[in-house]
Amino acid sequence: MKRLLLALMCTGVSGIGLFGRASVVAQEKPSAAADLLKDATVKAALDAAKANERQTIEDQIRFCEVPAPSFKEHARGDVLKQAFQQIGLQNVRVDAAGNVIGDRPGAASRPRVVIAAHLDTVFPESTDVKVRREGAVLKGPGIGDDCRGLAVLVGIARALEQARVQTPGSITFVADVGEEGLGDLRGVKQLFNQTMKGQIDRFVSIDGTGVSITNVAVGSHRYRVTFKGPGGHSFGAFGLANPIDALGRAIAKIAELQVPKSPKTTFNVGRVGGGTSVNSIPFEGWMEVDMRSSDPASLASVDASFHKAVDAAVVEENDRWGTPRVITASKELVGDRPAGSTPEASAIVQTAVAVNNALGHAAPLGEGSTDSNIPMSLKIPAITIGGGGRGTGAHSLDEAFDTTDSWKGTERAVLLTIALAQR
Repeated sequence: MKRLLLALMCTGVSGIGLFGRASVVAQEKPSAAADLLKDATVKAALDAAKANERQTIEDQIRFCEVPAPSFKEHARGDVLKQAFQQIGLQNVRVDAAGNVIGDRPGAASRPRVVIAAHLDTVFPESTDVKVRREGAVLKGPGIGDDCRGLAVLVGIARALEQARVQTPGSITFVADVGEEGLGDLRGVKQLFNQTMKGQIDRFVSIDGTGVSITNVAVGSHRYRVTFKGPGGHSFGAFGLANPIDALGRAIAKIAELQVPKSPKTTFNVGRVGGGTSVNSIPFEGWMEVDMRSSDPASLASVDASFHKAVDAAVVEENDRWGTPRVITASKELVGDRPAGSTPEASAIVQTAVAVNNALGHAAPLGEGSTDSNIPMSLKIPAITIGGGGRGTGAHSLDEAFDTTDSWKGTERAVLLTIALAQR
């Protein structure tokens, strides 16, 4: 283990929160991460990860066939709780938000590394979540995002236990709730603000597929806008201002917003609803709007433009029928994901890059909206990684996962976990 510690120091993981110098050291010692692969204990853990891949895939299918829409993750959480207990994690528990948590103590309590994957999916409870096999390909809603992450989460703990890896620092495994949609990252918000406040030194989210490394957090604002008016008969009350007409005006204005291409800034009207019948002037109409950017200033700018579009639409609809203030609009912020980043030169990013390189994977850095948004916004070292394999059709009923060489993702996650659990 002395050789392991020396190698890790060369990759810049020797100090919590080490920035700047880590990048230089990693570049000066490009073979240091490869030296980890010579340690017998580490090699045994990586061999176990590969040998266990059939079980990891079975877990992936098993987890995925339990419905888990945001706010209704309890049943899938129970399955993960049992899995945590069966592989020997300690102090397995469920916190106030519904996060399932298990510990693997090291020689010391710090540094504390948290490895997480999210329980929830974007699909409603009624969705058919039966997974179909077509050769090496698995098909089913959520099979990659994030049933793969959950399976790798368990796979890491299983490999470490089988190889009897003893790390200097401690590792906490978390299957968290509320990552998708209007879940608004409530699981990791609970984790960092209450359940494990002040206890987390390094954080890794396993989300999706491939061997990617995400170090930039795309922030988002999500609104539910409700337009209201008196309503009435479509013929007898004709001439009243119409909330859905106001909604339509707002959508048209939002569609014309201009946003920068770099940093990438986006907007989307994702859901609409309202009305009671085809022959009634509605008393209510609503829409849900999503805006995103990795740049806080750009996000604030498109947010301000959205507000102006809604306000102008209300005025225009009232003016059209000469009924001032009949139509009103309320804008409820239902999602607020902070933008942020973990610097490229930070120890955790450099370590992830070194691990990828040591295993022969490309190591480009990317951006995304994941559980890591929260620790990044708190300046806690954090990244998000893929769980291996190749995924397509995320967030669709046709989501698929190609298991070809998927063990490489589990192997990478095991090596990264060991590397980060050092002093």
